Amino acid sequence: MAKDVKPTRKNLMEIEDRIELSERGHGTLEKKRDGLIMEFMDILDKAQDVRGDLADDYEDAQKKINMARAMEGDVAVRGAAAALQEHPEITTESKNIMGVVVPQIESSRVSKSLDERGYGIMGTSARIDEAAEAYEDLLESIILAAEVETAMKKMLREIETTKRRVNALEFKLLPELYDSQEYIEQKLEEQEREETFRLKKIKEKKEAEEAEEKRKAAEEGDGEAADESQEELDDVQPDTAAQSPTGN
Repeated sequence: MAKDVKPTRKNLMEIEDRIELSERGHGTLEKKRDGLIMEFMDILDKAQDVRGDLADDYEDAQKKINMARAMEGDVAVRGAAAALQEHPEITTESKNIMGVVVPQIESSRVSKSLDERGYGIMGTSARIDEAAEAYEDLLESIILAAEVETAMKKMLREIETTKRRVNALEFKLLPELYDSQEYIEQKLEEQEREETFRLKKIKEKKEAEEAEEKRKAAEEGDGEAADESQEELDDVQPDTAAQSPTGN
């Protein structure tokens, strides 16, 4: 990627801006990832407790329904179950955890009193009441487990997505940007050295030309001075000859 970038100052500034933005994004994503992991660990602890309660409630419900069948018979148990008039109501809402939308399940009419279950008190035994109550507890545990398990799965998916983004920035994008920055800086330094060397050569050539011009000018000046001196001598010599004794 580095060699595909033109080594110009404009591109260098753009890459430096991208590096700054990527570093900020990398830091933000790291904080988000760490926060999600902490939230996930809390949910995981809750899920383990819920799973344990669910297993216990299921085992208890199975024991009590088997006891009711053994003591009252399947017909009486099925009849009591069919007498139920009001069924549980489930409503779902959403809540936000570190940017992850997870469901929040609310239930109503799960646990009922004896007169709300629909069967007559006189026509059933305490075994059926205990079995009904055990299955109501089991249903509440199932609803809570569904909420926690769904939240845990969504949190885990978001953690994996965030980790991939952090790794992409840390091990791919940022190293490529750093390489491009270093490549452009090296090329610009080379260009500056070449330009400095070229200007130095131009300056030396100009100075040499100026020195040559000065030398020629000096030679021409000396030549003119010599000519002027010769002319002056030529003007003076006749007068000197006229004044000499031999001339008289």
